[in-house]
Amino acid sequence: MLLPKFAPPRSFHAELKRRTAEYFQTTGKAQTGNASLLGKAALLLGALVALYVHLVFFTPAAGWALAECVLMGGVLALIGFNVMHDGAHGSFSRHGWLNKVAAFTLNVLGGSSYMWDAKHNTVHHMYTNIDGVDDDLDIRPWMRMTPDQPRHRAHRFQHLYFGFFYCLLYISWIFFTDYQKYFSRKIGSVDLKPMSTNDHLIFWGFKLLNLGLYVALPIYMVGWGPWLAGFLLTSAVAGFTLSIVFQLAHTVEQAAFPVPHETTRKMEDDWAIHQLRTTANFATDSRVISWLVGGLNFQVEHHLFPKISHVHYPKLSKIIRQTCEEFGLPYQEYPKMRYAVASHVAFLRQMGRA
Repeated sequence: MLLPKFAPPRSFHAELKRRTAEYFQTTGKAQTGNASLLGKAALLLGALVALYVHLVFFTPAAGWALAECVLMGGVLALIGFNVMHDGAHGSFSRHGWLNKVAAFTLNVLGGSSYMWDAKHNTVHHMYTNIDGVDDDLDIRPWMRMTPDQPRHRAHRFQHLYFGFFYCLLYISWIFFTDYQKYFSRKIGSVDLKPMSTNDHLIFWGFKLLNLGLYVALPIYMVGWGPWLAGFLLTSAVAGFTLSIVFQLAHTVEQAAFPVPHETTRKMEDDWAIHQLRTTANFATDSRVISWLVGGLNFQVEHHLFPKISHVHYPKLSKIIRQTCEEFGLPYQEYPKMRYAVASHVAFLRQMGRA
């Protein structure tokens, strides 16, 4: 399948890049993360290690263990939002090796930084919300996420059962989708770039490490039943948290799902305007939510400038909002997270009944 082609860049994108560059030149700030981000990373990674050690080697009482599993699932998601995500985009630190370390936290947690780079950085950020290309939209046949996907009778209830499938994201990611991409050599309909020998060794080495750390060793220490209960609970919390935060950016009522021309594969908009039409922010005034989700509530800023760390998004949002107003372009945002969640549920209901 020929990939979509965007229209030539318009003056909006050039002006936006100029104003953003001027901001960093004027303030003298680096576009990467700062000391506070390093501190947050140390806190989250330390919390994960502490929870893991206590659960596996000290075997707390059942009630306490389940509470720790819930917390551990949340910490896993927060590491993904705050550490891995910026590291994978090369914006966590000005030091390249530290970006690689941050990105590699995904490998330690069971995923593949190689597959993530192809799926998220390359495909999703380039072809956002284009059905058949953006792999993030493919939850078929269980859910219908775009107007162009086939609708099945069960989809009428997807706004009620979506939470179940979101809880399965982490488990399916670790045990199924990474392997599917590895053996098919595709991210959806996009060919996966060739893997080097080192890439293959890293993929399999960390997959085995993950099985040892999160399956074999815990079963040996606490037994099959307690491990299964804890693993499922931790994975469900991590999966749902990761899913809902990413879904609020693109599968809401305000977001568009542009379709390329059937024969030429050309898109109506240029890349930057396409990002504005397919992306929405939420709860950007909440410092707590911004801290927890690693700035991923500023999705407009992130999609326009993915190589800039999320610690700068609150300042960039003012520049982008003003530029959008001057050019008469949309800047889509939900003032509260609960409004975005409600819009996502309404969107799912619409897709299920349209």
